[in-house]
Amino acid sequence: MMKNLDKYKGIIPAFYACYDDEGNISPERIQKLALHYLEKGVKGLYVGGSSGECIYQTVEERKLVLENVMKAVGGKMTIIAHIAAPSTRDSVELAKHAESLGVDALAAIPPIYFVLPEASIEAYWTSMIEATSLDFIIYNIPQTTGYALSVDLFKKMMEKDQVIGVKNSSMPVMDINVFKLNSEKESIIFNGPDEQFVGGRVMGADAGIGGTYGVMPELFLEADKCIKEKNMEKAFEIQTAINEIIFKMLSYGGNLYDVMKLILGMNGVEVGRVRGPLSPVAKEREESVVEAKEMIDAAISKFC
Repeated sequence: MMKNLDKYKGIIPAFYACYDDEGNISPERIQKLALHYLEKGVKGLYVGGSSGECIYQTVEERKLVLENVMKAVGGKMTIIAHIAAPSTRDSVELAKHAESLGVDALAAIPPIYFVLPEASIEAYWTSMIEATSLDFIIYNIPQTTGYALSVDLFKKMMEKDQVIGVKNSSMPVMDINVFKLNSEKESIIFNGPDEQFVGGRVMGADAGIGGTYGVMPELFLEADKCIKEKNMEKAFEIQTAINEIIFKMLSYGGNLYDVMKLILGMNGVEVGRVRGPLSPVAKEREESVVEAKEMIDAAISKFC
């Protein structure tokens, strides 16, 4: 069956975990952040992934996050729910819950911690797929899961009607081309590493899902526009500016998500801080994060 995949083609920020000042899930802040991205004009949101600190949240907390995203922007933008959990049972529960809310698609990393054979990984993903009628996106991120998606398993998964493609966050940009060439049906390949967004699109990625999009969506939207208009010189200039900003954000000593949350707060969108064991930026360095914010503002002024 032919699917219309256009709703996935564009810039899709990975949604950040939103906590109150005590570190609990904040429905109010979730809704405010979702509306913030709606106003920015991005294609959709990727909810419950790495940026959403899903590994450090309970099943009920993850449900609460998705419920409030859908309350704020459901039906107004494309919503992809990442529903992988350490156990297949919890993943299936999250899949069914996501479908009940009306999301557009599900996504999942491979199982974590235990080193499993590909047959077990296939069964894990298949259990989620069979639990709903939603589109399904494989999430390949070997640097954190320890498993690099093979062409063989990719082909097997793509034989399933609901599987529409892969969010590829492996660092070799060649992998995007490999998956694109080995898809025997219409598919969508998302570029994952933000540092190579332009390179990933050039190598065949149809869209992008990224963690740093959330603090500078304007730059990724403009880079994507330049690629569509074949203005590659400007696209590469924007990518260079993006990378310089990312390197700066990584220089503060705390977890990258905490840096980005501080930047959002400086822009009037409070989302709390990261949850342990992720490390916050040290108190004495928090004010210096304004340097990264100023770099973002300057790049937006220059290119957008």
